[in-house]
Amino acid sequence: MYSSSGFEGNLYEFLDQEPQRAPIGVFDSGVGGLTVLRQLYRQLPNESIVYFGDTARLPYGIRSQAEIVQFVREILDWMQQQRVKMVIMACNTSSALALEIVRAEYDIPILGVILPGAKAAVQQGKRIGVIATPATAKSDAYKHAILEINPDVDVWQVGCPEFVPLIEQNRIQDPYTAEVARSYLEPLLQQDIDTLVYGCTHYPLLAPVVRSLLPTQVKIIDPAVHVVTACSQELDLLGLTNTHPPLPTRFAVSGSPQQFAQSGVNWLGHTPIVESVDFANIASH
Repeated sequence: MYSSSGFEGNLYEFLDQEPQRAPIGVFDSGVGGLTVLRQLYRQLPNESIVYFGDTARLPYGIRSQAEIVQFVREILDWMQQQRVKMVIMACNTSSALALEIVRAEYDIPILGVILPGAKAAVQQGKRIGVIATPATAKSDAYKHAILEINPDVDVWQVGCPEFVPLIEQNRIQDPYTAEVARSYLEPLLQQDIDTLVYGCTHYPLLAPVVRSLLPTQVKIIDPAVHVVTACSQELDLLGLTNTHPPLPTRFAVSGSPQQFAQSGVNWLGHTPIVESVDFANIASH
């Protein structure tokens, strides 16, 4: 069903006896989820991780809800084959458009990034700006989540269609990227925001650019930090926290393994070994 040279055979035969040693699945449309992966390394260093980047089908932010839900089901089916104990949707678009749907369909715990990010934002400020993919912005997922927690705050959202392609093309230092960032942030700065939420896991990779364009008093919320905190609490609650040394992180993509490895080296500090997964023949869940 899947063509993947590195994922043949069951590497986790001991998991029936020790389910806490199972890996956590993390997925995103591309390298953006590496911001969540870095937080997992910092906060939960004993956990083994399987990372999937759906690079053949990015950017997700311009896709329809039906497409996103289908992609997520395919990824979750594959993740279950890898015997993961929990999945983090390290993708705001998926969290906005598919999380509630697939949570009702799968037995495995699935965490999204929006609610942890919204909670953190409300704790920090009253005038909150959200930069996100067009699909996430259009869904109003952050606005709804923030106002549900505190209806007395103000929320503004901006869709940023060019950010993910620029990051995936490794053009963060490109002067054009700073121009684009300035145009996206301008309407939020006009509203005198006190807090900015990265509404896409790719966006922390733009931190030097974004920070340079914001007044120093504006606080930045990276939901990656907070979803991993939520993950830690959930693992404790379920008795699934791993206390053994972790297995090496496994990386897989639907597109070019070489391209992902090349982009990933900047954020990981080493060149990852990346496998290829083919969803072409997969049956829906």
